[in-house]
Amino acid sequence: MNWLVYHITSGHAFFTGIALVILAVLVSSRNKPIANRIAVLAFLVGAVAIAISSTPIPYWYYVVALVPTVAWVISRYVKSWNRWAPTAMIAVWLVAAAIEIPYHITPALTPVTSRSITVIGDSVTAGMGVRDKSKKWPAILADQHGLAVQNISHMGETAATALKRVKKQGISAPIVIVEIGGNDLLGSTTSAEFELDLNALLAHITAPNRQVIMFELPLPPFCHEYGRIQRALARKHRVALIPKRIFLSVLAADDSTLDTIHLSQAGHDRMANCVWQLIGSAFPPH
Repeated sequence: MNWLVYHITSGHAFFTGIALVILAVLVSSRNKPIANRIAVLAFLVGAVAIAISSTPIPYWYYVVALVPTVAWVISRYVKSWNRWAPTAMIAVWLVAAAIEIPYHITPALTPVTSRSITVIGDSVTAGMGVRDKSKKWPAILADQHGLAVQNISHMGETAATALKRVKKQGISAPIVIVEIGGNDLLGSTTSAEFELDLNALLAHITAPNRQVIMFELPLPPFCHEYGRIQRALARKHRVALIPKRIFLSVLAADDSTLDTIHLSQAGHDRMANCVWQLIGSAFPPH
């Protein structure tokens, strides 16, 4: 995977953008021609980085952040605004970074007594059909760590079809891993439909004494709404989100994918290792 694509879809571009915006404010304070040119360039690149990162912080906060940002731009012409606009600009974007940082922290699971998991996924987990002979990452987890794995995944799965499949099979494991949403995001599912479908799926699979963790969707530019929905529903149903950088770290590795999305055997091996790092501490010794 191209490093720039990784940087954008992992959400790291959001922090890069904030750093550049703050740099623009600090450099512009020197009030020299070269400093002003650097400030303009840093601000423009930073603003673009923030926008294309599709970071789904609340809409209202983007509006809040826009006010001191516009005020700072105006302060270049209205000198009396220089007393407060630069400070407000830096503060509002530092708060934005603070809002986003928790979604980049790996969740921790509480210990369970049963060495069993359920995996709900699409073709990243299930593979690409009967011709795909690779050993999938849920099976690798089962073999390497002695887990009983219920694999409810299927090629082309969406949140809506996953719910139908889960209702047929049921769930008994204390830990459920959800890798769903890519086909909704890249397919014909609208954001409104995705919200209804994912809400129904999470409502069905969450239960007392069951921990659900879900891979956060890597978002293409200007697809904020899908990420915002996923985060809101994760909070609503107390589902832990796995930072998108973890999934992307697998996709970005050499020889991990067949077509930039679907995993090769090396990709399934890496995915199994990443997932075990997330859930391994929750299980009793094998």
